[in-house]
This record gives sequence, C-alpha cells and structure tokens, in this order.
Amino acid sequence: MKGFLYLNNKCYLVKVMNEKTIRALVEAGAVKKVLIIAEGSVIHVDIVTQNDVVTATTLKGTIKLWATLDASAKWVKNLGIGRIQLVIDKWLPGQKGLRL
Repeated sequence: MKGFLYLNNKCYLVKVMNEKTIRALVEAGAVKKVLIIAEGSVIHVDIVTQNDVVTATTLKGTIKLWATLDASAKWVKNLGIGRIQLVIDKWLPGQKGLRL
C-alpha cells in the first residue's frame, strides 16, 4: 500500500516497513521525524527519513494500528525515539471503529 503525504510543502511517497526495519533506521540515525497520525478512530505511525515517509506495519504486512494515543506513543518510545509530531486534525475519539 502506497500513498502520498504533504508535509512542509513537500510531497512524499509513503512506503510501508515493519518494526524490525524501522529499528534499524533508528539505530542508523536515518529518522528525521516521527508522526503519530490519528484519523477517525484509529492511530498509525509514519517515520520521515531523508528521502521518503515510511508507515509502520505488522510482520504480516498490514498497517499497524492503535486505538489510543498512549499505546502508539509507548510503541514509538520503545523504538528509542523521544520526540514526535502529533497530527490529530481528523481524529474522532468517540467514533466506533468497524472490524473488517
């Protein structure tokens, strides 16, 4: 799954990557910014590197989703990242999600 993200007047192609590979990026110092993005009732994490934006996925390849901000922030903190940018303009915390 790929998409586009507009950030600071730049267009990035969004790619997907699992936690193990993201950890390698963090250890190599390649992470510029981490975005916790809340849309509707779900939350996901995007990692901004020098050349692109990477969305965190599970080992099965699906996008890693959280129901609460604190759970997603704890996951990012466990990666060794201490600073994030929170994007909540499309977040609806009271909305019920659909299980598909």
